[in-house]
Amino acid sequence: MATELRWTSADLEVMPDDGKRYEIIEGELYLSRQPHWHHQYTCVRIATELENWNAKTGLGRVNLAPGLIFGEDDDIAPDLIWISRERLTVALREDGKLHEAPELIIEVLSPGLSNEKRDRDAKLKLYSRRGVDEYWVVDWRRGRVEIYRRENAALRLIETLREPDTLRTAILPGFSCAVGSLFDNDIPRTR
Repeated sequence: MATELRWTSADLEVMPDDGKRYEIIEGELYLSRQPHWHHQYTCVRIATELENWNAKTGLGRVNLAPGLIFGEDDDIAPDLIWISRERLTVALREDGKLHEAPELIIEVLSPGLSNEKRDRDAKLKLYSRRGVDEYWVVDWRRGRVEIYRRENAALRLIETLREPDTLRTAILPGFSCAVGSLFDNDIPRTR
Protein backbone atom coordinates (compact mmCIF):
# COMPACT_ATOMS: atom_id res chain seq x y z
CA MET A 1 0.00 0.00 0.00
CA ALA A 2 1.50 3.33 -1.09
CA THR A 3 1.61 6.22 1.33
CA GLU A 4 0.93 9.67 -0.05
CA LEU A 5 3.53 12.27 0.91
CA ARG A 6 1.90 15.23 2.66
CA TRP A 7 3.95 18.33 3.39
CA THR A 8 3.49 20.18 6.68
CA SER A 9 4.46 23.47 8.30
CA ALA A 10 7.36 21.64 9.97
CA ASP A 11 8.76 20.88 6.51
CA LEU A 12 8.66 24.58 5.61
CA GLU A 13 10.78 25.40 8.65
CA VAL A 14 13.74 23.49 7.16
CA MET A 15 13.42 24.79 3.61
CA PRO A 16 16.43 26.80 2.42
CA ASP A 17 16.35 30.58 2.72
CA ASP A 18 16.86 31.00 -1.02
CA GLY A 19 14.46 33.82 -1.86
CA LYS A 20 11.81 31.43 -3.15
CA ARG A 21 8.32 31.24 -1.68
CA TYR A 22 7.32 27.82 -0.40
CA GLU A 23 3.63 27.24 0.36
CA ILE A 24 1.56 24.21 1.32
CA ILE A 25 -2.07 23.75 0.31
CA GLU A 26 -3.81 20.55 1.41
CA GLY A 27 -0.42 18.96 2.02
CA GLU A 28 0.90 19.75 -1.47
CA LEU A 29 4.07 21.81 -1.78
CA TYR A 30 4.05 24.82 -4.12
CA LEU A 31 7.16 26.74 -5.08
CA SER A 32 7.24 30.24 -6.55
CA ARG A 33 10.22 31.99 -8.06
CA GLN A 34 11.17 35.58 -7.46
CA PRO A 35 8.20 37.70 -8.58
CA HIS A 36 8.16 39.70 -11.81
CA TRP A 37 8.79 43.47 -11.57
CA HIS A 38 5.20 44.29 -12.65
CA HIS A 39 3.79 41.78 -10.16
CA GLN A 40 5.54 43.56 -7.30
CA TYR A 41 4.70 47.01 -8.69
CA THR A 42 1.01 46.04 -8.67
CA CYS A 43 1.28 44.67 -5.11
CA VAL A 44 2.78 47.96 -3.93
CA ARG A 45 0.11 50.01 -5.72
CA ILE A 46 -2.72 47.98 -4.16
CA ALA A 47 -1.08 48.16 -0.73
CA THR A 48 -0.72 51.93 -1.09
CA GLU A 49 -4.40 52.38 -2.00
CA LEU A 50 -5.49 50.19 0.91
CA GLU A 51 -3.10 51.86 3.33
CA ASN A 52 -4.28 55.36 2.32
CA TRP A 53 -7.88 54.31 3.01
CA ASN A 54 -6.87 52.55 6.21
CA ALA A 55 -4.98 55.62 7.49
CA LYS A 56 -8.25 57.57 7.30
CA THR A 57 -10.43 54.90 8.91
CA GLY A 58 -8.07 53.09 11.30
CA LEU A 59 -10.16 49.96 10.85
CA GLY A 60 -7.38 47.42 10.32
CA ARG A 61 -4.02 46.57 8.86
CA VAL A 62 -2.58 45.92 5.40
CA ASN A 63 0.38 43.60 4.98
CA LEU A 64 2.45 42.15 2.13
CA ALA A 65 3.10 38.39 2.01
CA PRO A 66 2.29 37.60 5.64
CA GLY A 67 2.59 34.04 6.84
CA LEU A 68 -0.88 32.51 7.09
CA ILE A 69 -1.16 29.11 8.76
CA PHE A 70 -4.62 27.55 8.65
CA GLY A 71 -3.30 24.13 9.66
CA GLU A 72 -0.24 21.92 9.44
CA ASP A 73 -1.01 21.19 5.79
CA ASP A 74 -2.24 24.69 4.82
CA ASP A 75 0.65 27.15 5.28
CA ILE A 76 0.80 29.98 2.75
CA ALA A 77 1.96 33.55 2.10
CA PRO A 78 -0.64 35.48 0.10
CA ASP A 79 0.58 38.53 -1.82
CA LEU A 80 -1.47 40.97 0.31
CA ILE A 81 -4.08 40.92 3.02
CA TRP A 82 -6.30 43.37 4.86
CA ILE A 83 -7.44 42.36 8.32
CA SER A 84 -9.62 44.25 10.79
CA ARG A 85 -8.20 45.25 14.17
CA GLU A 86 -10.66 42.92 15.90
CA ARG A 87 -9.74 39.88 13.83
CA LEU A 88 -6.02 40.67 14.06
CA THR A 89 -6.11 40.34 17.87
CA VAL A 90 -7.32 36.75 17.46
CA ALA A 91 -5.44 35.76 14.30
CA LEU A 92 -1.88 36.95 15.06
CA ARG A 93 0.01 34.52 17.27
CA GLU A 94 3.38 34.62 19.02
CA ASP A 95 5.12 33.07 16.00
CA GLY A 96 4.33 36.26 14.04
CA LYS A 97 1.97 34.41 11.69
CA LEU A 98 -1.77 34.70 11.16
CA HIS A 99 -3.72 31.60 12.18
CA GLU A 100 -7.22 32.81 11.26
CA ALA A 101 -8.53 34.14 7.95
CA PRO A 102 -8.24 37.86 7.25
CA GLU A 103 -11.29 39.52 5.74
CA LEU A 104 -9.55 40.24 2.41
CA ILE A 105 -6.84 38.33 0.56
CA ILE A 106 -5.33 39.55 -2.70
CA GLU A 107 -3.26 37.46 -5.09
CA VAL A 108 -1.54 39.09 -8.06
CA LEU A 109 -1.12 36.51 -10.82
CA SER A 110 2.38 35.44 -11.72
CA PRO A 111 3.12 34.30 -15.29
CA GLY A 112 2.64 30.61 -16.01
CA LEU A 113 -0.31 28.24 -16.11
CA SER A 114 0.67 26.45 -12.90
CA ASN A 115 0.81 29.77 -11.02
CA GLU A 116 -2.59 30.84 -12.36
CA LYS A 117 -4.09 27.43 -11.55
CA ARG A 118 -2.79 27.63 -7.98
CA ASP A 119 -4.32 31.10 -7.43
CA ARG A 120 -7.58 30.48 -9.30
CA ASP A 121 -8.25 26.94 -8.08
CA ALA A 122 -6.26 25.71 -5.07
CA LYS A 123 -6.12 29.03 -3.22
CA LEU A 124 -9.70 29.95 -4.09
CA LYS A 125 -10.90 26.64 -2.57
CA LEU A 126 -8.64 27.06 0.46
CA TYR A 127 -9.76 30.65 1.15
CA SER A 128 -13.38 29.66 0.63
CA ARG A 129 -13.08 26.76 3.10
CA ARG A 130 -11.23 28.84 5.68
CA GLY A 131 -13.63 31.79 5.91
CA VAL A 132 -12.07 34.60 3.88
CA ASP A 133 -14.79 37.19 3.19
CA GLU A 134 -13.39 38.52 -0.09
CA TYR A 135 -10.66 37.40 -2.49
CA TRP A 136 -9.22 39.52 -5.32
CA VAL A 137 -7.34 37.89 -8.20
CA VAL A 138 -5.40 40.65 -9.94
CA ASP A 139 -4.03 40.21 -13.45
CA TRP A 140 -1.48 42.95 -14.22
CA ARG A 141 -0.94 41.67 -17.78
CA ARG A 142 -4.61 42.10 -18.69
CA GLY A 143 -5.32 45.06 -16.39
CA ARG A 144 -8.20 43.47 -14.50
CA VAL A 145 -9.36 42.50 -11.03
CA GLU A 146 -11.68 39.57 -10.31
CA ILE A 147 -13.69 39.98 -7.11
CA TYR A 148 -14.79 36.85 -5.26
CA ARG A 149 -17.13 37.44 -2.33
CA ARG A 150 -18.49 35.06 0.30
CA GLU A 151 -22.04 34.00 -0.57
CA ASN A 152 -23.74 31.00 1.03
CA ALA A 153 -20.53 29.91 2.79
CA ALA A 154 -18.38 29.96 -0.39
CA LEU A 155 -16.39 32.51 -2.38
CA ARG A 156 -18.13 33.28 -5.68
CA LEU A 157 -16.99 35.46 -8.57
CA ILE A 158 -19.23 38.53 -8.40
CA GLU A 159 -17.53 40.85 -10.88
CA THR A 160 -14.52 41.41 -13.09
CA LEU A 161 -13.26 44.99 -13.22
CA ARG A 162 -11.08 46.48 -15.94
CA GLU A 163 -8.91 49.59 -16.15
CA PRO A 164 -11.69 52.14 -16.72
CA ASP A 165 -13.68 50.77 -13.73
CA THR A 166 -13.66 51.82 -10.09
CA LEU A 167 -12.93 49.25 -7.39
CA ARG A 168 -15.26 49.40 -4.37
CA THR A 169 -16.10 46.85 -1.72
CA ALA A 170 -18.60 46.69 1.12
CA ILE A 171 -16.05 45.15 3.49
CA LEU A 172 -14.01 48.39 3.31
CA PRO A 173 -16.59 51.16 3.79
CA GLY A 174 -15.78 54.21 1.69
CA PHE A 175 -12.85 52.56 -0.13
CA SER A 176 -12.58 53.21 -3.84
CA CYS A 177 -9.80 53.40 -6.39
CA ALA A 178 -9.44 53.45 -10.14
CA VAL A 179 -8.52 49.98 -11.35
CA GLY A 180 -6.16 51.53 -13.91
CA SER A 181 -4.14 53.15 -11.09
CA LEU A 182 -3.07 49.70 -9.87
CA PHE A 183 -1.01 48.89 -12.95
CA ASP A 184 2.13 50.20 -14.63
CA ASN A 185 0.69 52.11 -17.57
CA ASP A 186 3.99 51.90 -19.48
CA ILE A 187 3.43 48.27 -20.47
CA PRO A 188 1.15 46.94 -23.21
CA ARG A 189 -1.76 44.80 -21.99
CA THR A 190 -2.66 41.30 -23.10
CA ARG A 191 -6.37 40.91 -23.72
